[in-house]
Amino acid sequence: MKNAIVSVMITAALVLTACGGSKTEQSANPADAILLKDFAPVVVNNIPVTRVERAKYDIIDMHAHDYAASEEEIAQWCKTMDEVGVLNTAIMHCSWIGRPFEEYVAAYAPYKDHFKFWCCFDYTGIDGNEWPTNAIAALERCKEMGAIGIGELGDKGEGDTYARPADGKGIHIDDPRVKPLIEKAGELKMPISIHIAEPYWMYLPMDETNDGLVNAVTWHVDTTNCYGYNKLMETFENALRENPNTIFIACHYLNMTHDLPRLGALLDKYPNMYFDISARVAESAHTPRATREFLIKYQDRVLFGTDNGMDAEMYRNIFRVLETNDEHFYVPEYGYHWALSGFNLPDEVLKKMYHDNAERILTEYK
Repeated sequence: MKNAIVSVMITAALVLTACGGSKTEQSANPADAILLKDFAPVVVNNIPVTRVERAKYDIIDMHAHDYAASEEEIAQWCKTMDEVGVLNTAIMHCSWIGRPFEEYVAAYAPYKDHFKFWCCFDYTGIDGNEWPTNAIAALERCKEMGAIGIGELGDKGEGDTYARPADGKGIHIDDPRVKPLIEKAGELKMPISIHIAEPYWMYLPMDETNDGLVNAVTWHVDTTNCYGYNKLMETFENALRENPNTIFIACHYLNMTHDLPRLGALLDKYPNMYFDISARVAESAHTPRATREFLIKYQDRVLFGTDNGMDAEMYRNIFRVLETNDEHFYVPEYGYHWALSGFNLPDEVLKKMYHDNAERILTEYK
């Protein structure tokens, strides 16, 4: 009997070696040579795959930029918007776009029914005594030319580096010198859209413990000589508190997709704050249940935004996340290694996010 048992054990070991591989074979597994940045899994699950050709309700896209390089591209963009259900798009003005405000307004003028224009603060001569008067006059000129809001302001630690014609380096949103402009924005009924910081893992060590490493290494933020994540959030809250009559739109979930309770606490405290979901599909759709619950709770404060170009599939990827119950799918363009899942948001939430909240800000706030 003892010999029989030994024989069975040896036979089992041989089967494991042939089918599963020995420890020696596993240590030499080709997978050991695969880098995380090259991870490109193919879903094998037999689960629903939903293609959303057109948004369930009409959309106001509150976050895009001057992507089109020609009138032909603008016309094609309008056609795409019509196909996917976007009524109009906010064109944010940033220094990295390239052309002055009046030039891009003129370029889009033949298609103005499809677009809404946002301008920058002008920091030219900010240390001079006449700066507030000049900056306010520049803001009023932009409004006369069609600007309905201000943004995208952008502070990733060094100040408003998105501004033009003058760089706002070293100028943060709570800088006392900027307060007259923020107050004037409130008087002119021009919301301020602002990009504060980056996703949290961009600030963490670039090592094996970093959950968002694949994307983080590309967008890593060096805070050696600039504000860090929490200091930036402090500047934003200072501005919210000190300017209750001005509406602020925090771009990209205020880069708090990792800490939605913290974002919710700010929304509870400051009624002049809204947030958009632009360019944070991947950062939110890997925690679908928590994000869904959050969007339902704050359905009156969330705005739809894209910030990812003009392609029809870009819009449809976002619709799939917001509208469907699909799970475990990948969108390689987002640059993360994790799978995404849909939120399957209720109709009343979709209506508010897609259209009604933006419409309220852009009409009742006038």
